[in-house]
Amino acid sequence: MSIADNLLQIREQMRLAAERASRDPSSVRLVAVSKTQPAEAVAAAVAAGQGLFGENYVQEFLDKSRQLPDSIEWHFIGSLQSNKVKYLAGHTSLIHSVDRISLAREIDRQWEKSGKPCDILLQVNISGEETKSGTTTGGVIELAREAAALPHLRIRGLMTMPPFYDEPERARPYFRELRCLAERIEAEKIPGVVMEELSMGMSGDFEVAIEEGATLIRIGSAIFGERYYH
Repeated sequence: MSIADNLLQIREQMRLAAERASRDPSSVRLVAVSKTQPAEAVAAAVAAGQGLFGENYVQEFLDKSRQLPDSIEWHFIGSLQSNKVKYLAGHTSLIHSVDRISLAREIDRQWEKSGKPCDILLQVNISGEETKSGTTTGGVIELAREAAALPHLRIRGLMTMPPFYDEPERARPYFRELRCLAERIEAEKIPGVVMEELSMGMSGDFEVAIEEGATLIRIGSAIFGERYYH
């Protein structure tokens, strides 16, 4: 199947999942994960009507974005080193992976130069796996308080990555926990913090994530096929 066919199929699955949860399908956005894919593959997805893409690696993102239309909305979804933040400033509309206050401070510092705020999500390691990035479920409220005090940041929600399972239902408790965590943070009424975005769900489990409240799903292989290495 082509990239256009894959996108059609995924959008239909998204619609059905949203309807099962009595949600408006337009409340869920598809982030096409284009890491390790060539610019030509992204262009094919753009031609098929996809406008939002997520990248994991700063240098690859910079190289690729220069070859593609300015109309694309880019999100940064990968683990981010503080010394790379300066290269992203002004080029991404949302950073999904803020997991520590030192990173939040550097984003604030770099975006101050542009005079614009940076929208971010706080990444939570719900599963507690050592191999995954993210703050703890216990530490995220304090991170939200500290980051919200930075003038050039806007906290829009949370992101997580559950353990990988062959059976999508096994990921459901992690998605549900992130939604409940967002509700707890919302109830704290921290100035400058809104929990309007939940970034969760990938190619294997996005339908379950939508049923549990995802507003951003991150899908790569189901759109582009296996990763392209160059």
